[in-house]
Amino acid sequence: MLTSKVAKRYAQGLLEFTQETGNTNSVFTEMGDLVKTISKSRELQNFFASPIIDTKKKISVASEIFQNFSPVAKNIILLVIKHGRESQLQNIAQEYINKVEDMNGVQRITLTSASQLSEENINNILKSTNLVNHTNKFDVKPIINADILGGYILRVGDQQIDASVRAKLNQLKKEFQLT
Repeated sequence: MLTSKVAKRYAQGLLEFTQETGNTNSVFTEMGDLVKTISKSRELQNFFASPIIDTKKKISVASEIFQNFSPVAKNIILLVIKHGRESQLQNIAQEYINKVEDMNGVQRITLTSASQLSEENINNILKSTNLVNHTNKFDVKPIINADILGGYILRVGDQQIDASVRAKLNQLKKEFQLT
């Protein structure tokens, strides 16, 4: 997913501020909670995206939902809403999380498979490739996509290994067309 320039700028500003004040880890946790809260509620996503709803109402609702957050997290949420960027709130929080993870050397990995994989299978796939730096911490995001038919697609940063059945069938199709 492409992140907007707006999300990157707000996230960078928030990261710089939290580094200066020494509360990067607590805000990191709260931004994770914010992403989960918004992503799980289609109504909340529509609420923040609606141009019809008044800014004061959005601030009131956000203050109520995120009332247990630290003053820093509350202030960034209110600032984003006051500037009319509330539809980007989830992206800003996710970009902040990504920046903190990058700063801490965490590799983000997506592993797409046709069905649910066990923890053992995931570990075996990660061990079998040289894309994953096993000395670093990593965060694996499993994705289930039945369209790949079987196998897996492993993505680490901008590198990808496509060991899916669909990719192999497409390769065979191309080879037969050439002969």
